[in-house]
This record gives sequence, structure tokens and C-alpha cells, in this order.
Amino acid sequence: MLYLDLMTTEGCHLCEDAIVVLQQVLLPGQAEVDLVDIVYDPKLMEEYAVRIPVLVERGGERELGWPFDAEQLRQFLQSLPQRP
Repeated sequence: MLYLDLMTTEGCHLCEDAIVVLQQVLLPGQAEVDLVDIVYDPKLMEEYAVRIPVLVERGGERELGWPFDAEQLRQFLQSLPQRP
């Protein structure tokens, strides 16, 4: 299973578009994706405020910034190590 965080915030229409792509690509049980509202963490605001949505490997260093399409998302997911 993959563990991912989608950096987002309320009212972000691009984030909504990213969620649609995630829903189209991810298979049931393939990944756990948490939506992380960056507004509540000054460090996340500093890093992602002008870049959201960004899909981040939880506990890792890899990330996929918007814009991304289904094929780019598939390639990103395949590059990540599977965890139990």
C-alpha cells in the first residue's frame, strides 16, 4: 500500500481537479491519501502556499506537483516503494 498526502486548502479549485485525477487512477486498496490543509501549519504554508495541490509521499521525499494528468500520476505511483 502507498501512503500519500495531498497538500491542499479549502476553496482550492485546482485541488479539486487533482482529487478527480486521483479518483480516476487509484484502485481500491492501492493507496491511502490524506488531505492536508496547509493553512494550519506555518511550515507547510511556507513550502506549499503557491504550489498546491502537491501529492507527497508520506514519510518520504518524493512529491508530484500540479499540474499532473493520469499518466504522470501512474508513473509517480510506480516510482514509489510499496509498504505493508
